[in-house]
Amino acid sequence: MAIEFNRDAYNKVFNDLESFRDYCRFEAKPYNEQSLYKKGDRVWEGYLSYQKYLERKKRRRNNR
Repeated sequence: MAIEFNRDAYNKVFNDLESFRDYCRFEAKPYNEQSLYKKGDRVWEGYLSYQKYLERKKRRRNNR
C-alpha cells in the first residue's frame, strides 16, 4: 500500500514559503509562516502586491 501525494502541490507551497521568507527578510517585515495564503494579513497582502509589481516590471521589460 503506497501513499500517494501531489508532489507539485508540495513544491508550490514550499517554494511560496521560501519566497515569502525572502521578501520578509529583504523588506524587514515580520516573518510568520502562518501568514502564508492568509487574506487580510498585512504582510501577506504586501507580498502579493510586490509580486504583482515584479510581474508588471518583467512584462514592461519584455515589451521593449
